[in-house]
Amino acid sequence: MGSSVHSDRYQAFLKRLRAARREAGLTQQEVAAQLGVPQSYISKCESGERRVDVIELADFAALYNKPLSYFAYGQRDPLEAS
Repeated sequence: MGSSVHSDRYQAFLKRLRAARREAGLTQQEVAAQLGVPQSYISKCESGERRVDVIELADFAALYNKPLSYFAYGQRDPLEAS
């Protein structure tokens, strides 16, 4: 099993990360300001250019008011139609 940031599993995670921000009604700039990082950092995290570690994920989850399990691979894709 490879560790590519472009794996299907990681792509599914990135989709959830972007969806969580949008559901929270926040722009990348607003998230960056609240986390004390540049907007480019958020963009790189969401695009997969920068891999997100568990501590960063906990920060995103808290800001987006989502449980960590929301981002877990294997969960039903929140963007798929019922």
